[in-house]
Amino acid sequence: MKAMILKKFAPIDNKPLKLTNIPIPEPGPDDIFIRINICGVCHTDLHTVEGELPEAKLPIIPGHQVVGRVEKRGENANRFKKGDRVGVAWLYSSCGSCGYCRGGNENFCENARFTGYSANGGYAEYMVIPEKFAYSIPEIFSDEEASPLLCAGIIGYRALRLSEIKPGQRLGLLGFGASAHVAIQVAVHWGCEVYVFSRSEGHRALARKLGAIWTGTSRDDPPVKMNSIVNFTPAGSTVIDGMRMLDKGGTQALAGIYMTPIPEMDYMKYLYHERTLRSVANATRQDGEELLKTAAEIPIRTTTQVFPLEDANKALQLLKASKIEGAAVLCVRRQ
Repeated sequence: MKAMILKKFAPIDNKPLKLTNIPIPEPGPDDIFIRINICGVCHTDLHTVEGELPEAKLPIIPGHQVVGRVEKRGENANRFKKGDRVGVAWLYSSCGSCGYCRGGNENFCENARFTGYSANGGYAEYMVIPEKFAYSIPEIFSDEEASPLLCAGIIGYRALRLSEIKPGQRLGLLGFGASAHVAIQVAVHWGCEVYVFSRSEGHRALARKLGAIWTGTSRDDPPVKMNSIVNFTPAGSTVIDGMRMLDKGGTQALAGIYMTPIPEMDYMKYLYHERTLRSVANATRQDGEELLKTAAEIPIRTTTQVFPLEDANKALQLLKASKIEGAAVLCVRRQ
């Protein structure tokens, strides 16, 4: 099968992903074997390729926003039937028996595996995954529309929950890429007032189209303080900007898996009055199921830019330069 494989970490401008023919994987007894149609392109893929994340397995096939069809099943796999459309997200597997898993926090599992990072992902024609960690895709969405929901959507949804935003409150979104353009639709559906901060005028225009009542850059002061903020940027300096905009008792949730160092901050100016700063670490299957259900009810509309599989390096280059509106997806094959 054809796959874009990373064998050595390198800046994306060096085009480190190589189109390679490799053997087709075989499903284990609890796995399903998926014929991939679409795979989304994520900032986490970029951080993986450029070696910014620890302990990434090499060689690796990136990609964790996979939509395809079940081709084969392992002998113990009976949740899906052949031909069913399924999705694969970041969480590839967890042990199911540790304290974190038993307590509903499988995203913290010490033995968790992650798609496109510690297990081969979706920049390929086929993949296998334990059937327990695959999702049914609502029929209302095309493959291209569904793909960004599987990471950008899921992590954005979890970040919204951890920001403690409530209906009718003021929500700030720092950065407006693939995840934020899904999260804003959930927040608007919940009746929140959304303020968007982005350095890209194109992204700010999309935010206004999707319901933002005010847009600016992270250096601008919004007309009111935010009750909650979700920070989607990888730049640690924006954390200080977010705390500056946060009202008393508010929470800033950092949605990225990677961030540059956060500068020293003045306690009285930025943290006092019970402001909270917290990270968002991975997501659970429950997050995924809830997001897909909510997305179908709204229904969420994703904006995508489609690239052929062999242009994965180009898609990641444009993503790094903030030149993707909405989400980039790789078309492995058309249905």
